[in-house]
Amino acid sequence: MSDPLAEDRDEQQLLILKLLPNLVSILALCAGLTAIRFGVAGNIPIAVFLVALAAALDGLDGRLARMLKSESAIGAELDSLCDFVNFGVVPGLVLYLWGLRAEINMGWIAVLIYAVCCMLRLARFNVGSRKAEPAERTVFIGVPSPAGAMLALLPIYLSHVIDYRLPALVVAAWMVGIGALMISRVRTPSLKGMTVAASLAPFVLVGAVAVIAALITYPWVTMLSLSLVYLSAILGLALRGLARAR
Repeated sequence: MSDPLAEDRDEQQLLILKLLPNLVSILALCAGLTAIRFGVAGNIPIAVFLVALAAALDGLDGRLARMLKSESAIGAELDSLCDFVNFGVVPGLVLYLWGLRAEINMGWIAVLIYAVCCMLRLARFNVGSRKAEPAERTVFIGVPSPAGAMLALLPIYLSHVIDYRLPALVVAAWMVGIGALMISRVRTPSLKGMTVAASLAPFVLVGAVAVIAALITYPWVTMLSLSLVYLSAILGLALRGLARAR
């Protein structure tokens, strides 16, 4: 005869390795919150780096969960909450501390609009991911929140590349525009559905190494270039969709 108490104790056992995805999500949250600290202190480059680190960790936790077969409802909610803080709240505050103080009222309105757009984007994605056939498999509908955060910070990249700070109203308008892209129905590229010929795989790996090396050596130029390439890809998908509609 089995011992019910022993069975309960067995059910409560959990491999520590399966907690790794949630740990990565929490580390991403810590990076985002620490970015606010450095932003308040005036160290904007470190704040931007920490937002980028949070975005990289965000791309890692889901894949780890699938690899370890440790996907759970709690993990999904934790990931979504961390994304809102890291990519909805933190970029807006960093931009506000960096270049929106000259237009305090308009700048803060832009921060609020951006944060609300990110929240709506995440809510839409969460609803779509619960469907039997997720809507965002080969492409995303609207700019994903991590990509939106990195695009929103583009005025900071530009200021370091050309040594010119855009007017506060332009920065505020840019942030609102990125927020609009996040909640739009515009199709945006997704790495999940991209394929490459096996013969080209070594070149893809070398290219990835080159991008990482460029990020380390020339971070501002590389982030600005990647942002412009991403925007060009969005424009290309939009033009292709218009051509098909015609």
